[in-house]
Parts: sequence; C-alpha cells; structure tokens
Amino acid sequence: MITKEVNDWIKNVEMHRYSYSDAMEEFVRISRYLTKDELIQLKRRLERNYK
Repeated sequence: MITKEVNDWIKNVEMHRYSYSDAMEEFVRISRYLTKDELIQLKRRLERNYK
C-alpha cells in the first residue's frame, strides 16, 4: 500500500532531491511495504527520473 511516506519519497525523487544512490537506498527500505505492482510502478518512475 502506498503510504504518505512513499508519496513523499516519490515527490522527492521527481524533484531530484536525492542522488540516484540515495533514492535507491530509500526504495529498498520502503519496498517491503509495497505490492509487486506498486514496486514495478515505482521502479519505472525512478528509472524515468534518473536516466
């Protein structure tokens, strides 16, 4: 389930407030709370923002 914490992470990623490595560390930390579909969706957004 996408929580407020995850939404905040998404906003920070899209605003480039994290380096790629920091964004990945946060992604790993929050991934345990997400479904497979949510993980795929977030992974695509992460890749799109850090090409």
